[in-house]
Amino acid sequence: MLTYRIELVRDDNGTFLATCPDLPEVTTFGEDEREALIHVEDAIEEALAARMAKRRDVPPGCAATASPHVHLRLQTEIKVGLYCSMRDAGLRKADLARLLCVHAPQVDRLFDLRHASRLDQMEAAFRAMGKRLAVGVEPEPRP
Repeated sequence: MLTYRIELVRDDNGTFLATCPDLPEVTTFGEDEREALIHVEDAIEEALAARMAKRRDVPPGCAATASPHVHLRLQTEIKVGLYCSMRDAGLRKADLARLLCVHAPQVDRLFDLRHASRLDQMEAAFRAMGKRLAVGVEPEPRP
């Protein structure tokens, strides 16, 4: 799973400040730790979406043993993986559209973290770059 280490610090007013060392642009808070964790997950997704939109590098995340941390949604992990694979191959979205024989808006949706892309479309995009999408199942970490 795509996992990012976070830092939670109790603020002067009793709220919790949440940041992500791998993504310095991520700063949010919550009234308690649980709320801060929910907000930081959303903030991390927004930061990743912004980096992808600006064609910037995306940090790989960390091992799930880092504490505290957040696991991002599987759909986000797949889309970030597709983005990183495309960049590693030296391709642009237009190149991927040509490889898939689809229009640019269809490719844009593959990278939109808020759009629920179909799994077969994601697999086709990876295949077009000579990659295979693999999914695993892991035990849920215990608190």
